[in-house]
Amino acid sequence: MKFRLSLAVCLVVLQVFTACSQKEKPVEHPNIVWIVSEDNSKHYLKMFDEHGAETPNIESLAEHGLTFTHAFSNAAVCSAARSTLISSSYGPRLATHFHRKLQQVPMPNGVEMFPAYLKKAGYHTTNNAKEDYNIIKNDNVWDMSSKKATWRDRKPGQPFYHVFNIETTHEGRLHFSREDMKKGTITDPNSVFVQPNHPQTELFKFTNAFYHDKIQQMDKQVGEVIVKLKEDGLYDSTFIFYYGDHGGVLPGSKGYINEMGVHVPLVVHIPSKYQHLVDATPGSKTDGFVSFVDFGATVLNLAGVELPKGIDGNPFLGKGVTSADLESRDETFSYADRFDEKYDMVRAVRKGKYKYIRNYQPFNFDGLMNNYRYKQLAYQEWAKLYAEGKLNEVQSQFFETKQPEALYDVETDPFETNNLADKAEFATVLKDLRANLNSRIKSMPDLAFYPEFYLKQQGFNNPVEFGQQHKQDIEAYIDVANLTYLSFEDAKSKIQENLKSEDAWKRYWALIACSSFGEKANDFVAIAKEIAKSDSELVNRVRAAEFLGLIGVQNPVEVMTNALYDSKDGAEALLILNSVVLMKDGARKYVFNIKEDKINKEVLEESQVLRRLEYINQ
Repeated sequence: MKFRLSLAVCLVVLQVFTACSQKEKPVEHPNIVWIVSEDNSKHYLKMFDEHGAETPNIESLAEHGLTFTHAFSNAAVCSAARSTLISSSYGPRLATHFHRKLQQVPMPNGVEMFPAYLKKAGYHTTNNAKEDYNIIKNDNVWDMSSKKATWRDRKPGQPFYHVFNIETTHEGRLHFSREDMKKGTITDPNSVFVQPNHPQTELFKFTNAFYHDKIQQMDKQVGEVIVKLKEDGLYDSTFIFYYGDHGGVLPGSKGYINEMGVHVPLVVHIPSKYQHLVDATPGSKTDGFVSFVDFGATVLNLAGVELPKGIDGNPFLGKGVTSADLESRDETFSYADRFDEKYDMVRAVRKGKYKYIRNYQPFNFDGLMNNYRYKQLAYQEWAKLYAEGKLNEVQSQFFETKQPEALYDVETDPFETNNLADKAEFATVLKDLRANLNSRIKSMPDLAFYPEFYLKQQGFNNPVEFGQQHKQDIEAYIDVANLTYLSFEDAKSKIQENLKSEDAWKRYWALIACSSFGEKANDFVAIAKEIAKSDSELVNRVRAAEFLGLIGVQNPVEVMTNALYDSKDGAEALLILNSVVLMKDGARKYVFNIKEDKINKEVLEESQVLRRLEYINQ
């Protein structure tokens, strides 16, 4: 009896011991640091591009890390890009893609900015120091977000997530004067590469050389962060991400979703202590596509934190991610809308070597005035040379109207100068990528098919819910916008039907289709004139006048000016003023004389409206 009792006790002890030994190991919490340089695409670093500058400190991260040859910002400007990063979600779904914000929007119901999940898991979260979110930030995101923020303030042994932002390469650094140029550069201007769509001038050489110097200065600052981590004994337990926050800053890059605007450098140092979390050989490269929407999800996955429902991103490192999976990824999606005071709605999908760009308002040429852009001497010279007729065909594209669709082989044409969309041999690629894009924007849905001012009035309290409630309407607006895929004869009856629709935004997109077809749409002149006189929406009167002005049938000045005077909303007035600037600077050079004392006082409180008025009336 005693023997049986002793045996039973032994068995119980053995079972308890076995159960304990079979428990999962505690969740590992590596430290994670992001080092972010502003406004530089991968083209400015020699480790990514033969024409770039030497960056030994960033290269040192790659020695025991992973270099991503295809990393992308989903947007080509700060606030839209950083809002994508912090939310792990696409901007057009959340209404976070307009730069700069006219009003912040909330995160979707039940979803937090991703550092909040790290805090809940016990991480010390710090940001030094730029935020620039278009989203309302709760108090649970950062332990500290300031120029004093550091991982050194955490509790002993506490894991941390730290962001360090470097402003040295920001576009504003290129706002030098002719007098400043006398100081020269460290990099020889005659040694640099000037991309083929830029004027091959001394100023462009100097600007490239000046920016090379800034890249090398930035690299030294990256090195300073690495040194601090090593001094603290953290280098071997910390994932270090270095990346650029979007492209730029030579003319035609920042603010544009070409490769110079969104293809960023990315290197991730893999700490020896946590090598087992990454299925890759240290020191290797990957060609798999990753984008900003995935970065937050990747940090959470590396930290062993469950991914929240309601985000768009997918991790590209950490448990469950194989190197084969990463290498198989070959797509990225990007978007552009308002950049400061300049509107131009563009979407793009890149799959493999092909880049498909959808210009929803192709009459908005890329070089349309944006005050901050044109503080740069290189921008000023580029516009001046175009006006003087001194540019070749490729260099002139920036100041000329676009096609509704563009397709580029970015491996053979990295500066996207040869549009393949009309080439018969690329018809299948074009249709596949067109379908890919339309599937994406309809499934989101993409909120930008409503004008920004209307979204602000009706949907900014909960943009995601608003989008779901109006998903069918947005799909209909996308179908109207896509009439420009067709020949005019095939699109004509649908355009007419939508010009007469009771839905204001079907009329809006039908008018944009008319402007896109230009003189081919002369049949709609009479309808457009009537809309310009009496439409219930001021922006539709302006869009009608825009169409009539573009084809030279009717001077748009009176309609546009009166609409501006009648507007009581700064965001609505800003959109009207975009058309005014297009009419002023386009081929027909209409002359405006806008009197500020006739504009609503609330409208004049919007700083970007004032910026437009300053330019128009100069």
